Amino acid sequence: MDRKNTDSLFQELMEQSNLDAYLKENQAHFIGTSVPELLDQLYSTKPISKSALAKRSGISEVYLHQVFSGRRTPSRDRLLCICVGMGATLEETQRLLLQAGYGQLYPRNRRDAIIAHGLLNQIDLGQLNENLFSENEKALC
Repeated sequence: MDRKNTDSLFQELMEQSNLDAYLKENQAHFIGTSVPELLDQLYSTKPISKSALAKRSGISEVYLHQVFSGRRTPSRDRLLCICVGMGATLEETQRLLLQAGYGQLYPRNRRDAIIAHGLLNQIDLGQLNENLFSENEKALC
């Protein structure tokens, strides 16, 4: 089955009067992976311990384990901190944000542009927060 793009799905949704039929016909196209599952998948590709990840993310180990287990839902900023700490790419981060139900980093938003630049250049959290502060933007963690 070919993957439908978002525009196609929206078009079908607008044209379909029967919600049940739309949901049934497009079940294979819905996002089904949870945030903890995506974090686990991403984490498994990174050569870092969870204690080091917590430190690099500026969060406690307890909180990090709760996020990975699904007992806590991180805010957008906390999720970004985890991505920075993990050394995630911009694409990996955008996917996590989308899956978590948060807005992706938007280059027309000054703060988001600074964060995206940090991800693209693999800047650590301390330096990224300094960059945000020097531009009068709120730090991540």
